[in-house]
Amino acid sequence: MVGEVIAGRYELEELVGSGGMSSVYKAHDRLLDRRVALKILHEYYGGDQEYVERFRREARAVAQLSHPNIVTVIDRGESDGRQYIVFELIGGPNLKELVEERGPLPVAEALELAIDVARALAFAHERGLVHRDVKPQNVLLNGDGRPKVTDFGIARSLDIDHGMTQTGTVLGTSNYIAPEQASGERVDEQSDAYSLGVVLFELLTGEVPFSGDNFVSVALRHVNEPPPSVLDRRGDVPPRVAAAVDRALAKDPRDRFPSMDAFAAELQACLAALPPEAVGEDATLITRPLPHPPPRRPQQRRRSPWPLLLALLALLALAVIAVAAIALRNDVGGVGGAVGGPAEKPTPVHLSAVSSYDPEGDDLQEHNREVANAVDGDDSTYWPTSTYHYGDGSLGKPGVGIVLDAGSNVEMKTIAVTSDTPGAVAEIRASATPSGGFKRVASSKTLGGSTTFDLDGAEARYYLVWITKVTSGESGYAHVNEVKAAA
Repeated sequence: MVGEVIAGRYELEELVGSGGMSSVYKAHDRLLDRRVALKILHEYYGGDQEYVERFRREARAVAQLSHPNIVTVIDRGESDGRQYIVFELIGGPNLKELVEERGPLPVAEALELAIDVARALAFAHERGLVHRDVKPQNVLLNGDGRPKVTDFGIARSLDIDHGMTQTGTVLGTSNYIAPEQASGERVDEQSDAYSLGVVLFELLTGEVPFSGDNFVSVALRHVNEPPPSVLDRRGDVPPRVAAAVDRALAKDPRDRFPSMDAFAAELQACLAALPPEAVGEDATLITRPLPHPPPRRPQQRRRSPWPLLLALLALLALAVIAVAAIALRNDVGGVGGAVGGPAEKPTPVHLSAVSSYDPEGDDLQEHNREVANAVDGDDSTYWPTSTYHYGDGSLGKPGVGIVLDAGSNVEMKTIAVTSDTPGAVAEIRASATPSGGFKRVASSKTLGGSTTFDLDGAEARYYLVWITKVTSGESGYAHVNEVKAAA
């Protein structure tokens, strides 16, 4: 077909790739004098009107995905009975070729690539489109190294009725296939999350977690075998990064990240936690720009150090006198006396998870299974809110949160909340029961890293971390990674 002109406009120049459902060509757009990529559905499927209509419908949906990390759809149509879609032409390699050439990537680079891919997939998910064939071959790099996800829609468009799939074609690629997808079960956003976890595993280690001689043997390993840890194959990967990959590769979709947005947020937090030396001078940190160097101050005439030294000695003498006075006052007051008694040391309080709390939600619960993550002692795990789309961080209701049990009535002094979603807002409430009656005992604070709430001395057994605002943007959410208390 090279040399043929499609629709009187697109001259096929080179076959770029071919799969079970379609072939992709580099083509010359004679009308606009530019190079494009042209995907043509195989003639075998072009004779089935149901398949053709699904292809057209999916092409229209993909055309709505205007995102910097998704290959742009330019045109679609039919020529001599053949369905085609025209995409922008991306001249760089795909991620598979990148890993084959360079081997395992630096952690920062792998994270940045995965974050951009996750954001592209999250954008598609919000518009009701699941990729179903996420793999490094379907992520192209443009001239500045930005990844662009391609090949949306075909697998979904060609689903067989009643949720069945055609083995080896619609199922996707076995090295990256989710367990539920390999089993012929319902495929959704969580399946894309699993596949992206496999892609990140390969970016970090240079190899896929499961390999085999044929499609079926590899697919069965995804279904039945626990995935290896990234740390088993590359020991210098930070544990939090390895934990994120492990969670994405959970067999049960409910044990994975609650959304692709949440997956991207965790990878972003992993990237931000890397030490500067792990980033390297040549890394292109799209998600974390480097600060501008401070302006150089003009040189001043060197001054004698003696006046400064004399002033420091005088301050040191005053400090010694003050310490002595405090010690004398404490001796007079005695241990526990009214004057100068030693301050009481805060006593840590063990908190246990009770449940999520969403009194104005649909089912009164929100990600109830993940509440225990907030008190498991591991900052890399978390309880997430659902994703809200109000743009300004509002939830469309007063709030949502998690209930924690102190074990008995405790007059709490502080509660510290660790969160990797800066910008979310929370307050602390307390009650004698876990099911309601919560009253505010600490004012609202904006979360970021570790945020300590000073309580007003209320005594209670059950404490509520109450989220009143999530991160702002098109998709907002909040994480509670860890909660620690002291009485």
